[in-house]
Amino acid sequence: MTRPKRPKRPARKRQLTELTVRKARPEPRAYLIWDARQHGLALQVQPTGSKAWKAIYSRHGRPRWLHLCNASAIGLADARMLAADAMLKVAKGQDPAAEKKAERGAGTFAELAAKYVEEHAKKNNKSWRQADALVRRHVLLRWGKLRASTITRGDVKAMMARIEAPIAANQTLAAISAIFTWAVKEEKLTANPCKLVARNATRSRERVLAVSEMPSFWAAFDDAGLVAGTALKTILLTGQRPGEVAHMRREHIKDGWWEMPGEPVPALSWPGTKNGQPHRIWLPEPASAMLAELTDDATTGFVFTGPRRRPVRGLDAAMRRVCAKLGAERATPHDLRRTHGTTIAALGFGRDIMNRIQNHKEGGIASVYDRHGYADEIKHTMEAVAAHIMALIEGRLEADEKVGRLH
Repeated sequence: MTRPKRPKRPARKRQLTELTVRKARPEPRAYLIWDARQHGLALQVQPTGSKAWKAIYSRHGRPRWLHLCNASAIGLADARMLAADAMLKVAKGQDPAAEKKAERGAGTFAELAAKYVEEHAKKNNKSWRQADALVRRHVLLRWGKLRASTITRGDVKAMMARIEAPIAANQTLAAISAIFTWAVKEEKLTANPCKLVARNATRSRERVLAVSEMPSFWAAFDDAGLVAGTALKTILLTGQRPGEVAHMRREHIKDGWWEMPGEPVPALSWPGTKNGQPHRIWLPEPASAMLAELTDDATTGFVFTGPRRRPVRGLDAAMRRVCAKLGAERATPHDLRRTHGTTIAALGFGRDIMNRIQNHKEGGIASVYDRHGYADEIKHTMEAVAAHIMALIEGRLEADEKVGRLH
């Protein structure tokens, strides 16, 4: 049996006065008294006797309620001013009730950034740690206690101006823009203040270690410590991505091959490959010999272990220290990978095999059945390139041969 519908109450509308507000008495159910003078303004009276000012308007055909203030806090004249301001925003296409709700939900920027990391970044962004580090280093100290909804485009531009390195400023801008974009999608904020903020102009970096630099860089890697130094050497000898080398697992090394799952393996803290494709490379003899010194016949765990048995960190910082010690042009761990790829091409092996070894999408090994199809070619190339690099490092190539091979 259907319940009979409760008859609607006739709307109470009058030109409110301070006396009307004071004399409004509570009833068994909450009710509204609409102001005939200010469109959208209503006094809500609760059964408890409490009274509040509301601005009520329509949004996409549905009513929206905006709480203005308790009637005991401000008078009728001020309530009309607040309601008029809300109606002006509605006329401009804004949604003041949603904005107020978002402002409450976002909290401070520090709280918003933490929610973004836990609820979104860790689940969807493999490089979230790098972005989070940039936010902590350049943003949280100044913005951490600010309400996220109050941060303006001017604040973003000022943040960009304080970061001296143009690339780091661009990366930080991208990191905080991702936070705000997520917050808008989750209806925690209504706008992203990073929009329309111009990135710094940068020049493409194509840093490759020169032949004459290789011996000095190789020797300086030892000063970074056994684990970090060996990781940097492994990047140079294999051409793999620094983040993947740092997370190298003993479980993934089988009969001289390093087999990387494309997807993350949470149980092993393996982040997956950058392009999500399975990847398989041969570990050349010089690299295998170095790794053997770190494994101690262990078959599980990270090869390059940092504090608390976590993967090694700080390879970028280690490279900066190496460059400073040598007085060399800035180089990054990724430049070691680029040096390996350049050596593949310089030795005449071709771009296709370079793409397969470096797991580029255009030539990546996407099929499970194709992963072993180029094993002999990959193994031969990896051994030849590693042997050539070691010959350069140890000074076993004549000067004219060096020039002929790499230039």
